[in-house]
Amino acid sequence: ETRKALEGFEARLLALLPDEVFARWWPELEDVDLPLGAVLRESGARISHAVFPLTAIVCLVYLLEDGGSTEIAVIGHEGLVGMPLFMGGGSTLSRAVVQSAGRGLRVRADFLMTEFERQPAVMQLLLRFTQALMTQMSQTAVCNRHHAVVQQLCRWLLLSLDRLPGNELVMTQELIANMLGVRREGVTEAAGRLSREGLIEYRRGRITLFDRPALERRACECYGVVRREYDRLLSRTLPLRR
Repeated sequence: ETRKALEGFEARLLALLPDEVFARWWPELEDVDLPLGAVLRESGARISHAVFPLTAIVCLVYLLEDGGSTEIAVIGHEGLVGMPLFMGGGSTLSRAVVQSAGRGLRVRADFLMTEFERQPAVMQLLLRFTQALMTQMSQTAVCNRHHAVVQQLCRWLLLSLDRLPGNELVMTQELIANMLGVRREGVTEAAGRLSREGLIEYRRGRITLFDRPALERRACECYGVVRREYDRLLSRTLPLRR
């Protein structure tokens, strides 16, 4: 019965929890608003809660000494923000920022750690998500080094839209440039090319996707690698130990 509270949302990790585990988790999950630009975790700070985004997207960003920043991963309804908790570090050098506003569920760090240590199914599931997230991070590094800005933009758009219920993303070109770690002029040129090809429309900070198959073809192989790994690792076909 507790799972009915999640109807209308795709919380991938929570949906994969065994029923008896989810029943124990539900009273511990707190509904929270995740406004645009909110910082869920500062670089180097201790983590008090883990957050499961429901309708929001959270970006993990690495900050440079000169004030620049580069996105290293995006997290939406497929995962959680708080990986350092169960990896043993307690903190991380990246900042977690809300990239697209929405709602989420948060849980206390001590509760999550207790469940991680006592429940094999929880440990397996969170480590699988960690492996998927590490794939996204490593593929982002490869993409930023070897592929054109227009291909990076396609990958970023597809990963972001995968984590939203519709085909529209609210995002300025300046923010996209900061996320990708490239000049704003490069994003402007790349977005203009995609717009002229009829794949997207960019107007007043809103990006609307018109032709997803074409956008996937325009992207490099990095997007497909990441998506396949998420689908493989966060699948019901992979059994969990009880």
